[in-house]
Amino acid sequence: MDETNDPKLVSFLQVEEGSHFPIQNLPFGVFQPQGMEPRVGVAIGEWILDLKVCEERGLLEGQGVFQQGKLNGFLGQGRAAWRETRRRVSQLLRADEPELRDNEELRKAALHEQKNCQMLLPMEIGDYTDFYSSRYHATNVGTMLRGADQALNANWLHLPVAYHGRASSVVISGTEIRRPQGQTKPDTAPAPLFGPCKALDFELEMGFVVGPGNRLGEPIAAAEAEEHIFGWVLVNDWSARDIQKWEYQPLGPFLSKSFATTVSPWVVTLDALAPFRVPGEVQDPPPLAYLQTSGNQAYNVELEAWLTPAGGTAQRISQSNLRYLYWNSAQQLAHHTINGCNLRPGDLLGTGTISGPTPNSLGCLLELTQGGRSPLTLSDGTPRRFLEDGDQLTLTGWCPGAGYRVGFGQASGVILPAK
Repeated sequence: MDETNDPKLVSFLQVEEGSHFPIQNLPFGVFQPQGMEPRVGVAIGEWILDLKVCEERGLLEGQGVFQQGKLNGFLGQGRAAWRETRRRVSQLLRADEPELRDNEELRKAALHEQKNCQMLLPMEIGDYTDFYSSRYHATNVGTMLRGADQALNANWLHLPVAYHGRASSVVISGTEIRRPQGQTKPDTAPAPLFGPCKALDFELEMGFVVGPGNRLGEPIAAAEAEEHIFGWVLVNDWSARDIQKWEYQPLGPFLSKSFATTVSPWVVTLDALAPFRVPGEVQDPPPLAYLQTSGNQAYNVELEAWLTPAGGTAQRISQSNLRYLYWNSAQQLAHHTINGCNLRPGDLLGTGTISGPTPNSLGCLLELTQGGRSPLTLSDGTPRRFLEDGDQLTLTGWCPGAGYRVGFGQASGVILPAK
């Protein structure tokens, strides 16, 4: 076991029981203290360790990457640099290490309370790809569209289906989401109509962040994928279902997806997730050779979606798990690059909606309400088919450890009326 994952490790900083950010986690993000420029930090309990200050004081050898207000330079350094930085940060924060613990002036300079900082997008995202990798989700949606006999398209069990999303509209948790407008065509209408989306939905997803990319024309093998994956975030790829229904043939979603995608601010590294690796879904038929992987390629990440109506009480509406993915991240990365497509540091690859096998593990309202035909009943007695103006939708997730959690924080957004 990596020493940074030791369940017995304790920080000199107080970390509340159940915190998403114990010393076994140490996720990376970009934050902005009041009156200062953005900088890279690591979350520990309710605090942020400022890596810009640590690098300036000679506590880290970052080669200048922590002087940047984004993670991209660090992402490009590769896994050896990531591991060494994680090891050094863990050492600095330990209860038995005096270097930071006993230096009051250094602590004041290098530690910030999260509540006093603004969280920003952790990296500059050059490209965003969204997969469709939960068999439960694909089967449920396909059954609604085409019937149970043709739920999965012919290619689905042979390759990780995906579409190229819009990177410019990926936003940080807490950003308000404006209800989109566009064309729709109700079944009873003789011609398309224009107006606000009436079937606004969330999607319970995760996404992984690319580190070193690949040269154009040089694929990344599935066995080498983890050298190119820095870590994971929560993703809500908001969806305008009625706009999507009218526009998606023949090229797939466009305006129904590109209006907003919300991500959580902290990137949890593969090394922090290592103790939580589990077997994935059984793949039958076996994938082609370039998509074959070995070992435990899934992660035990408990996922939840919470809906809070305007002025109301938060209510959990979905419980899922990252382990329900059919196509794993190594396969997604290998397939993405098999044609020679070049990925770059900071690219984001989403999993697609992560639904499970039970009614309460469905990862979007389209499934939870059967396309609006069977509305949810909220705690105040009101029905909910799709998201209404004023609703807040919050995703959260964590790995259950031995006496601690390795968590992802939240990805949250409030729906504003169409403009």
